[in-house]
Amino acid sequence: MTRIFRAPAFYIQGPGSLGLLGEKAATLGRSVVAICDALVLPHIEAALTETLNRQDIVPTIVPLDADVTHREMDRLAEEVRQKGGDVVVGIGGGRTLDTAKGVARRTSLPFVSVPTVASTDAPSTRGIVIYDDHHRMTAVEQMDENPAFVIVDTAVIAKAPARLLRGGIGDALTAKFEAEGAWKGTGLSKQGTRPLKTGMMLGDLCYRMLLEHGPGAMQVAGTGEVTPDLEAVVEAILWLSAVAFENTGLSVAHAVATELGAIEPVRMKTLHGEHAAYGTLVQAVAEHRPDGELKTLFGFCDEIGMPRRLGDLGLPDAGDPAIESLALACAKSPFLVNQERRLDAGDLAAAFRAVENYPSSSSTYFEYKDNYLGTQGI
Repeated sequence: MTRIFRAPAFYIQGPGSLGLLGEKAATLGRSVVAICDALVLPHIEAALTETLNRQDIVPTIVPLDADVTHREMDRLAEEVRQKGGDVVVGIGGGRTLDTAKGVARRTSLPFVSVPTVASTDAPSTRGIVIYDDHHRMTAVEQMDENPAFVIVDTAVIAKAPARLLRGGIGDALTAKFEAEGAWKGTGLSKQGTRPLKTGMMLGDLCYRMLLEHGPGAMQVAGTGEVTPDLEAVVEAILWLSAVAFENTGLSVAHAVATELGAIEPVRMKTLHGEHAAYGTLVQAVAEHRPDGELKTLFGFCDEIGMPRRLGDLGLPDAGDPAIESLALACAKSPFLVNQERRLDAGDLAAAFRAVENYPSSSSTYFEYKDNYLGTQGI
């Protein structure tokens, strides 16, 4: 079978990278419409205007404070058409970037992604998660192309709240386990083909970078300090995780995350990445991963403060009926084709219970991490 690998044309990361936006956008067109998170805009507006004006681009800057809905994307797409836009730039978190992606898709214009947080791996992907007015997920669309540029200014991301980086780590934790599941299973990637082995290898590299650099990155997250640990973790979240999953597929971890995100108290209290991290634990247990690998994974989550029980995620009652209901819903997910052995609701319920009862300890992370990584750090 033919296999296809896709990724953004350019990924640019480092302190001050926002200053390259004008130069890169100018290669795509002269009329730039920048859709920017309304809360972020006051902090970056001067730098944004300067980098575009340096290329003789007078941008249209649109502040955004709305959910990712069909109505909002259609409205902004019409505004872009009226302005005669050549390029759509999204600047902000997942909500803003997904809205801007939807505008680029509706206007058939190139898209430049400028994430200001590293809370998910979405900035490098084609996916657009769409919600209704009650913030319930209703659809997922795909751009025809990955972003033309992904520009990651780590000096900006370093100032974002630490919890958002932890959420990004949780989303990226899934990459290794889901990519391996996709490789062993029977599902297809977003390209409609069986995955390349490259995707699985990138997922493993992503996991290794998180283990090596995650605790150090969390120590400085939110302080504005850019360190090698922070740079490595941002790269793992925004690049490696995204490219790994888009070229392999999703599996148990995101089946669990999707169902958790549909429960209102959970959605209101915790982040998608935290749901995905919990789903990764469920998947690893359900796959009967070796004891040392489980201790590394669970210990890592404890070390960085990842919530890893259903009660911590906001589920009011995590008793047997709730677990069985969750397991039954997850077992219906289309993502479960990405497993070596198809799991049923009973398998998943047993894994949920094992995760809930797994003892807490960060010391196991330090004990087993070096064995997993080998002698050479990343």
